[in-house]
Amino acid sequence: MSDESRDFHKPVRRPAELFDRLFSAEDPAEVSRVAHSTAHALLSRVRSDPDGQVVDRLVAFTDEHGIDDIAELWSRSPAKTLPGALWRLYLLQLMIHDDPRTAALLYERGRVELASADEVIAGAPTPAGPDELVALIDRILRGVFEGDFAVALDRAASFCRVQSAGATHLADDYEPTEPERASVLTTRALRLSDYAADLAACAALWRREALT
Repeated sequence: MSDESRDFHKPVRRPAELFDRLFSAEDPAEVSRVAHSTAHALLSRVRSDPDGQVVDRLVAFTDEHGIDDIAELWSRSPAKTLPGALWRLYLLQLMIHDDPRTAALLYERGRVELASADEVIAGAPTPAGPDELVALIDRILRGVFEGDFAVALDRAASFCRVQSAGATHLADDYEPTEPERASVLTTRALRLSDYAADLAACAALWRREALT
């Protein structure tokens, strides 16, 4: 990035500031209409002609612009809708990029503790360090635009379940000595578990051509 463009670089709003934020709107129906129309237009346009450079820019969007622009359109959409699914994927990506070390710690703990196929479905190497997790979440998001959309959603759901399991078990470890930290991890585990359920439901709806 040049010095000139860096001067006008938009600050990235971090996930902690956005996870529970509500965006005001004078006309919720209009916001919903715009959210759905933009999500469908974006996905249809890119998937019909998946130019590599365009996909690269979409995957890297939050690194360059933060997530405010997306949030204002998609964050208030119901979970089991296309804009709701895209919002969750972008927020998940930003969370991993923002703190890959913690993400790697949670993933590794979850991988060990969770007796399921989620680790295999998510597709991370073993063990998965910070760089590997950043690369994985970017590959998952890339699959939204140029691969099987339902598979990408299922991989993201499995990723969330592994992370949630890791956060839950770490919270148990910290509870006796650092209850505040345990509470933060428990909250993260619950949110990730909700995201996993939402993304899996969206994958099933997409396969039935019912994700609107």
